[in-house]
Amino acid sequence: MKITVELPDDVALRPDPGREALEALAIEGYRVGALTHYQASQLLRVSRLEFDALLKKHDVEEHAYDVEDLEQDLDTIRHLEASGRMPSL
Repeated sequence: MKITVELPDDVALRPDPGREALEALAIEGYRVGALTHYQASQLLRVSRLEFDALLKKHDVEEHAYDVEDLEQDLDTIRHLEASGRMPSL
């Protein structure tokens, strides 16, 4: 699919406005969870490592496993244990 975007003159004067706009879209899409890492890197046609470098350049941390994720997982484990449905590892 091809999408055409009209950029304001001041933005269009930048060295590579189309690429900058596409990178901004991919980075923000990834940051808010609308795009997966794979989808964002495919949108930019770069490798996983190149996309990681771009994220680092823009101070975007990957969706790290945080305390809230841990608490949800612990609640799930407790629920499974209580119901006798905890799978053996």
